[in-house]
Amino acid sequence: MSQIPKGLKRDKSTKPLDFVGLKGSSEPTERWKSQIQEFDRVCGGGLVPGSVILVGGDPGIGKSTLLLQVAAQLSKGRPCAYVSGEEGIAQVRMRASRLGVETTPLQLSSSTDLRSIIATLESKEAPDFIVVDSIQTMYLDSVDSSPGTVTQVRCCAQELIRVAKKTGSVVVLVGHVTKEGAIAGPRILEHMVDTVLYFEGERGHQFRILRSVKNRFGPTDEIGVFEMTQLGLQEVENPSAAFIADRHDDVSGSVIFGGIEGTRPLLVELQSLVAPSSLATPRRTVIGWDSGRLSMVIAVLEARCGVSFAGKDIYLNVAGGLKISEPAADLGVAAALLSALSNIPFPKDFIVFGEIGLVGEIRPVSQMAARLKEAEKLGFKGALTPPKRAKDALVDSSSFKLHSIKTLIEIFEFIGYDVKPKEMVHGTY
Repeated sequence: MSQIPKGLKRDKSTKPLDFVGLKGSSEPTERWKSQIQEFDRVCGGGLVPGSVILVGGDPGIGKSTLLLQVAAQLSKGRPCAYVSGEEGIAQVRMRASRLGVETTPLQLSSSTDLRSIIATLESKEAPDFIVVDSIQTMYLDSVDSSPGTVTQVRCCAQELIRVAKKTGSVVVLVGHVTKEGAIAGPRILEHMVDTVLYFEGERGHQFRILRSVKNRFGPTDEIGVFEMTQLGLQEVENPSAAFIADRHDDVSGSVIFGGIEGTRPLLVELQSLVAPSSLATPRRTVIGWDSGRLSMVIAVLEARCGVSFAGKDIYLNVAGGLKISEPAADLGVAAALLSALSNIPFPKDFIVFGEIGLVGEIRPVSQMAARLKEAEKLGFKGALTPPKRAKDALVDSSSFKLHSIKTLIEIFEFIGYDVKPKEMVHGTY
């Protein structure tokens, strides 16, 4: 006879679980469209009834503005509500007037009482979509702690998730972030919700990036691109063209990287500057990319290719305020560094992508065909790529040329770099 864990008593009234098979007669859930295509894309094609979405981002980045626009658009077809715990009704109305959505049938309230919000969601006239701005301001009187504390945030979120699953309403929670950029409060909050979206962007840039870092109903790392204007956040229909629109031709240190964000190919400009340093330890400054990855690329160029960056400051910037993390940017960074060091411009009508290994080899990356198709659509004439794999269906035509390289040393001939690197011996440099 198996032992019963201490503290667990038998209860004859407790019924066992009723299991069902994976295949059933359940009808597919119809997603709700907000008519803001970039937002719907990040959510996986629309909003799933009964889901809970957590949106985080730096103060003033535009979280409340975007969600007010989304709620206003949705309210044209279904009951929607916006509950603000940080602003008064008059303040939200001022923003709605500026955004031009003041005539939509969106319901507005200013409250921090969670019980009132729960009662509203459980009533007969409950909204289908509700924004709670923000979860850190909500207060549940049965919890003996102040608003914003770990216990309050967890309990308030748990109650909202419970009622969303019960009623089928979509609940959007706005979350504050810490100085490190993580959502404030318990980490379990991100595990509890269905979708976690981060709003990114530099205040000095007009572009804002809505990124999905968790989505139970769609792809992760999907992005939506918006532009901050006087009329609020406007969708950017062609992000690749927008990010490279201000690029200057025939400038050394500038390279166009063919990246993938979620399911979307995206072309961005990588800018590098290599300058003499007067410091004992030269600067390594990176904006928009991983500084550790930059150190690795520099080490491979020095150890495997004989290029010296000693006594030089290195600056790397991803133009447009975008943050990229995929290893496919390695080759683009290496090309930008060599172009800046030699003062030889990289071919302006070529894009670059590829992962660099520690022995100097160039590794293939995913979705090569999508990257090349995006580049050809925007008028580029060719690409510097990793070796083609058997399953890759890449088109090499007279109008678009592919230049594949297997090792990092081959990039010197492509750029026309005037420093002769070390020869390759037995697979290493």
